[in-house]
This record gives sequence, structure tokens and C-alpha cells, in this order.
Amino acid sequence: MADSAPKVAEVEREESADVLDKKADTLVKLMRKSKHFIACTGAGVSTSAGIADFRGPNGVWTLRAQGKQAQNRKNTLQAIPTPTHMALKKRYITNFRAVSTYEKSIHDHRTGRNCVICGGALLDTIINFGESLFEEPLQYAREHAAKADLCLVLGSSLTVSPSNEIPETVGRRRGAKLVICNLQSTPIDRLSDIRVFSKTDNLMSRVMAKLGLPISSFILRRRLTIRMETGEDKRQQLVVQGIDVDGTPATFLQSVRLDYNRRVVRSEPFVISLRSLPGPGTQMKLELEFMGHYSEPNLEVEYTYGGEGKTESHYLLEYNPSDGNWAVTQSENPRPDNRPRDETTRNQKVVIDLTED
Repeated sequence: MADSAPKVAEVEREESADVLDKKADTLVKLMRKSKHFIACTGAGVSTSAGIADFRGPNGVWTLRAQGKQAQNRKNTLQAIPTPTHMALKKRYITNFRAVSTYEKSIHDHRTGRNCVICGGALLDTIINFGESLFEEPLQYAREHAAKADLCLVLGSSLTVSPSNEIPETVGRRRGAKLVICNLQSTPIDRLSDIRVFSKTDNLMSRVMAKLGLPISSFILRRRLTIRMETGEDKRQQLVVQGIDVDGTPATFLQSVRLDYNRRVVRSEPFVISLRSLPGPGTQMKLELEFMGHYSEPNLEVEYTYGGEGKTESHYLLEYNPSDGNWAVTQSENPRPDNRPRDETTRNQKVVIDLTED
């Protein structure tokens, strides 16, 4: 069963540093040779971030089988990506979540908020238990499994169908290689070419070092747009809005305040009315208050009105939780980091998320 586990979890095993080093060497050689590499990730990649897995000694299903509740759970909204997450990102692997898109009823995913642009209901992308996989992403995963010459499983018990069929497909195909890294055994260990008993961070840190690729620190990136427009009352107004990488609205602000203006706007849309139209080149400072999931402090950004035809500015806001500092980049590009919308499709590398494992 996907949502069950024995009362007594299997003992977790960790191999010695020497053994782990040798297996990391072998994995790196396979990665260098690979023409079509996929990675399948499970809940084990997030345990070092304080998020419980499912079938470990303190896993969600294990504790439930014992009639216990998890204690001191990490707020997932405040969790910092692990070295494993950042290593996968460093390799520019496509973030394809094979088990993250479910459909049961549209009402199950309503957030209670509406889009500030079109007024439509905003839906979440959270996995709800008991829901069925969309056929499209599952088929996409199967297609990549059929092409892959190397599959790396990280932190998954591989007990949930049909997602566990993806690495099994690779393991059964002649010439393809399957590498499994998990602290407990899996049902398809016999198919693996390399079986690693280790925390995923320990393996991936070694792999990245041997590849000569440093694992970057996590940087929180927010995208913001500020524009001048004429309201229904014919008054000029500043509109401040968070956006996602694809330009869709994103909610990450609690309030916005214009310098020298006592009024604080505390709800979306963040609209500040002005008494008159400022002249071209007029600079205005705005104080942004964030949700604070990462304890990010308020930030002051500067908007310069460019005159008719140049009313909108875009900002990339980057926050480093390790030092508590913001960096701001302003651009006329809707994606001011100048990255293509899908920067990874050219690489034959895919990561498949098996987090229900």
C-alpha cells in the first residue's frame, strides 16, 4: 500500500566512507559516459531539510502504524533545499515531477485566492493522497525510462506503483545501468548495478566533488514588476505585483509602502494611488514586506518612471538565507535573470520525483 508501513521499520544502513568513495567513483564514470541520464528522487532527499520520509524509523507511515504522531515537524514552507537538491539543480536537470500532478476534483486544489489579473481561482500543485496520476506525465516518464542508459534513484523505497516502474524499466533493459542510493533495501535491488546504502547528501557531495562542480548555496529568487497606469478614477497609480518565471502572478508579499506615504497596502492587488502623474525620470522608493518563510527582511526597491511608453520595470530579487542579504537586479526583461523559459530541454537529463515513496 502506498500509505502504509510496518510497525517496525527496516534498519537503516550506512556504508563506510571508503566504500562510498569507490561507489561514487564508479557512478561518476557512468555519468560521464551516459547519453541519456535520468534521476528518480524520493522523500529521502529531503530528510536533511527536516522533512520526514514515509517508511524510515521516524517516517510518517511508520509512526502511524505505531499509533503515534510525528513530533516537531519542520514547516515545509521554511525548509531549505538540501545538498542533493542543489546538486541536481547544478547539473541543469529538468525538474519533472512524475507523481506531483494529480486530478480528483478542482475544488480539492482551490487556494481560496483569485488571480489578480483574470480573477480566476488559483489552484495549488500539492499532492493529495488517494488521487490518481495524470496519464500525460506518467507516459512522459515512461518514454524517458525507455531511452535512458543510466538511472540514479535517490532516497526512494521504490514500493509505490506505478512510479517504481520507471527505474525498474531501466534496470531490466540490457546495456542500461541502474544505481540505487537509499538507507533501506528496495524491491528491485537485485536489478541494480550499483547499490549504495547512504544518505543521499553524502553520495551527491562526493559525486559533485569528483565532477569538479561545487554545490551552490540556496538562493531564494523572487520576480517583481512595478508599473504606472491610469485607474478607473483617472488617477495615476503604481501597481506592484509578484510574478513567476512564466509571467503568471505569484504571491509572496505581505505589504507595500511608498516612501513618504503613510498608507501601507496590505492586500493584493498592491495599488498605490498618486495625486498626479510624475515627470519622466522621477524616482520612487517602495518598501516591500515579504511572507517571511525564510526570515527575509523588508527590502527597499527603487522605481523610475520613464514617461509614456516606459511605464513598467521588472526586478529579480535574490535572497541568501545564509547571510540574510538581498540582491536586486532591474531590467526591462520580464525575466531579468535573462534565462530562457525552459533552459534545460536541450539536455537529455530528467529528474522524476517519487516522493510518495
